[in-house]
Amino acid sequence: MTRPTTKISQPVTLTAAGDANSKTRTGDNPISVEVTRGTMVESRHRASLAVVDANGGVMLSSGAYERMIYGRSAIKPLQAIPLVESGAAEAYGLSPAEIALACASHQGEARHVETVLAWLPRIACELSDLECGAHLPYGEAAMIALLRSGGEATAAHNNCSGKHTGFLTLARHLGVETRGYVKYEHPVQQRILGVLESMCGLDLSDTPRGIDGCGIPVIGIPLGNIALGMARMADPSSQPEARQAACRTILAAMAAEPFMVAGSNRFCTRLMEATNGRALVKTGAEGVYCGAVPELGLGFALKVDDGATRAAEVITGRILRELGILSAAQAESFATLLEPPLFNRAGATVGQIRAAADLPF
Repeated sequence: MTRPTTKISQPVTLTAAGDANSKTRTGDNPISVEVTRGTMVESRHRASLAVVDANGGVMLSSGAYERMIYGRSAIKPLQAIPLVESGAAEAYGLSPAEIALACASHQGEARHVETVLAWLPRIACELSDLECGAHLPYGEAAMIALLRSGGEATAAHNNCSGKHTGFLTLARHLGVETRGYVKYEHPVQQRILGVLESMCGLDLSDTPRGIDGCGIPVIGIPLGNIALGMARMADPSSQPEARQAACRTILAAMAAEPFMVAGSNRFCTRLMEATNGRALVKTGAEGVYCGAVPELGLGFALKVDDGATRAAEVITGRILRELGILSAAQAESFATLLEPPLFNRAGATVGQIRAAADLPF
């Protein structure tokens, strides 16, 4: 592992308001993952990444990590901090499973849905109070079971329903209106914005904004600063006492309940199970991945340019191997998870998704 040569402390300087591609370095991100079919590389994915300590030291990097991105669902652990820090989680007796679910992009499996449905009445809310929208379960078995039963998808099946129930819980605890909790101006989202600014070390009042798939605001943040936020979760010793306790509670919940964070056969869940919670990882849409490694006090963030999750997972596995969180024996045991084979419809192996030579570790 290389020694830090730079520090993450300031946001990228934008050349024009809202220019999410402005950066302090030039050039394309390196080809980090390649997909083979037979004897030829068929597809290539470019990516950037940063592994950072809680002081902003860049321990590992590749590509233009100064570029601004949307963290999407990969930053849900950071967004869950106000739920715990405010005292809302304690006031409503949230279990580790529920706190983990507040960080989740789940598959709509029975335990995920049942947990949301049992949580809502405790905060005097109903399914209709969730503003995330409804979709069929992402888990194939759960989706088939729902359709066979004649059931319909509800907001509880939404992969973000745990996060949204957490937002409703925070609104109840703050004594504010629950309706419109997804709006940028709502006290819940403003509380989350303040936490993101503090953890990521920059002013986010005038950065690019959009709307996530589940309806909440997405805020443009340089990739390296997102890694800094995750590092400060991994090592929150510089934070106020309530923030320190919240970070430890959230990471402990993810470690104890990895199934709730994603679900059956999902990369996030399997990797946290394989490392016994030594690495806490979280996927996001459009090829974003984040993680915290408490024993090393490190956080990481990566973004695949073309939004491919398959490439983000390969890079995440390589980062954890480089950091020594995954041993050589574990990497060999989980080879089909870390660099998965490519199958055709008949189940025959026809290629592989693997790290490219340009990935520097």
